[in-house]
Amino acid sequence: MNTRAGVIAAGAVAAAMLAAWSILVIGRPVASPQSLACAARSGEFVNFAATAPPRPMPEEPFFDKAGQPLGFADYRAKGLVVNFWATWCAPCVKEMPDLDRLNARLKAEGIEVLTLSSDREGAVVVEPFYRKLDLKTLPVLFDKGSAVARALKVTGLPTTVLVDRAGREVARVVGIAAWDSEPVVATVRRCVGGKSTGA
Repeated sequence: MNTRAGVIAAGAVAAAMLAAWSILVIGRPVASPQSLACAARSGEFVNFAATAPPRPMPEEPFFDKAGQPLGFADYRAKGLVVNFWATWCAPCVKEMPDLDRLNARLKAEGIEVLTLSSDREGAVVVEPFYRKLDLKTLPVLFDKGSAVARALKVTGLPTTVLVDRAGREVARVVGIAAWDSEPVVATVRRCVGGKSTGA
């Protein structure tokens, strides 16, 4: 009995020493299997960073075109691609059609693209913009006063946050991406828990 207890204690000490070593030498804890799974392949993104450990999404509301408040809790058990953008942001404009196609591809799998506009004028400018670019699947949503962006420490547009089905940020991309390309779609599924990944 004492021998077994000693082995268990030794194992716990070894695990603690490994964690401490990783923080001192590497500067961060050893990545969990989930954080290792959420990684981009070379050439897929300009600036992709896995969030380790994953972080809960904030409770600050965003708003639909009718001014009704929504929260990330309203999308419980869904994978989310949360994009912060504005009509005056040229890189944002460039990637919006890709995000529209991504949403069309993945919505049936329980993965949704939420595009949160920072435009102060609201639907008056965003709805004509959607019509001009022929965006058919993206919801018209607003981040009033950039409250959600501030809570997530978003520092520039476009920024896209990947959210898993447990409601946690697992990665973010700063800058544009080819959101409807096959490698990027595969990364989104892998990170947020697409049906085809078995996650």
